[in-house]
Amino acid sequence: MKAQRLRDGTEMPALGLGTWKSEPDEVYQAVRVALQVGYRHIDCAAIYQNEEEVGRALRDAFAAGDAARDEVWITSKLWNDSHLPEHTRPAIEASLRKLGLEYLDLYLIHWPVALRHGTVLPRGPEDFISLSEAPLESTWEGMLALREAGLARQVGVSNFSRGQITRVSDATGATPAVNQIELHPYLQQGALLEACTALGVAVTAYSPLGSPDSAAFMGRQDDVLLTQHPTIVAIAEAHAATAGQVLIAWALARGTSVIPKSVNPARISENWGASKLELTLADMTAIAALDRHERKVDGSFWFVGETYSAETLWDER
Repeated sequence: MKAQRLRDGTEMPALGLGTWKSEPDEVYQAVRVALQVGYRHIDCAAIYQNEEEVGRALRDAFAAGDAARDEVWITSKLWNDSHLPEHTRPAIEASLRKLGLEYLDLYLIHWPVALRHGTVLPRGPEDFISLSEAPLESTWEGMLALREAGLARQVGVSNFSRGQITRVSDATGATPAVNQIELHPYLQQGALLEACTALGVAVTAYSPLGSPDSAAFMGRQDDVLLTQHPTIVAIAEAHAATAGQVLIAWALARGTSVIPKSVNPARISENWGASKLELTLADMTAIAALDRHERKVDGSFWFVGETYSAETLWDER
């Protein structure tokens, strides 16, 4: 099993199962199948609203002997409405309770965006809190306290830019262990990946297949799906693999961990097979040419009013 080494020497399984957009009645079976196939990394979040079913699957899998708790890396994420210091501990405790766990292996700040407590998704500007009212530095201090309390073995961030990582690191003297970001051949983020490596921050790739199933949710019109791109299809045919396996193998070859989502048992098993696929230098060069800097999860759902914008969220001009 491939692993990604974190700054302190801890090894995180490099290929995990994502659970975003997995319905509660489907995610139970997905987690059970994944652990039976060999996955030892399950990625969760409070906002996915399926942690209770994930927890039931973990409990049953441990009882059945599919895996032991100390073999499985479990990640969850702090939702945006719990950025204030008084809310961070209750938030992780709620996730732990739903998951039926005593600790998480990794807990991430889900977005560098703060919402009023109790807000799931914003309906207007009044649902937001500016980062002057809820500084990322304070939220990060709260995350570090959770690690010190033993509620999370590692703490990190998600959807953070280099500037945001540097900001919290400089303020506290503690650098996030992981930054989970959207990464696929249409959004390769080479500069951010290089910066994270220099800072000692491991990177996890989400939406590695280009998130085709989020198009309707995001109001997006995709032209050529990554899994149907001629370059990806040709590489897959050359290796007697699937397009999805090529995209997952590409993420692993770049030194990132990767969390493809599926609730289809056959697809979960197929994705697991990507860990054995070795791409050639020519394959990697051909895929590098596909970069469009095209975000599928562009964060525009946070651009309500003037509190957040593409410039403030991504630090890009």
